[in-house]
Amino acid sequence: MKLDSIDKGLLRYLQEDAKQTNKELSAKLNLSVTAVYERIKKLERSGLIKQYVAILDKKQLSLGFMVFCHVKLAQHTEANITDFEAEVSKLPEVLECFHVSGEYDYLLKVVVEDMDAFRTFMINKLTSLNHIGSTQSSFNISEVKNSTAISI
Repeated sequence: MKLDSIDKGLLRYLQEDAKQTNKELSAKLNLSVTAVYERIKKLERSGLIKQYVAILDKKQLSLGFMVFCHVKLAQHTEANITDFEAEVSKLPEVLECFHVSGEYDYLLKVVVEDMDAFRTFMINKLTSLNHIGSTQSSFNISEVKNSTAISI
């Protein structure tokens, strides 16, 4: 999809705060409210804007313990990959899962309450999944940068 400078500006503003009204956006972009509305609808219909979400404070929800888990599958068959991806997608503690290259096959971003909760997650959920050969975990010390905004 070809974006002009107004579309790019609109997307930057929406990434900063998607709850801005069309009136607020129209003032920032020097467009009519109707033009802003139509551009947003066009970006939504095209699939460029996938969804709108609220970003929650994990610590206030007692979910401030973040772990990055590397997972290596025992075998790399299509069935094993499909099964693992379907099962890991069902785990609410797993916020993100990426199929990656390198020594491990997957990188998972896991959020739980504390070390005890992570141990329970590993024993009862993650390592009980079929096809896992090994795992390695790294614990978050501090969050240096966390952004959902894509540079446009």
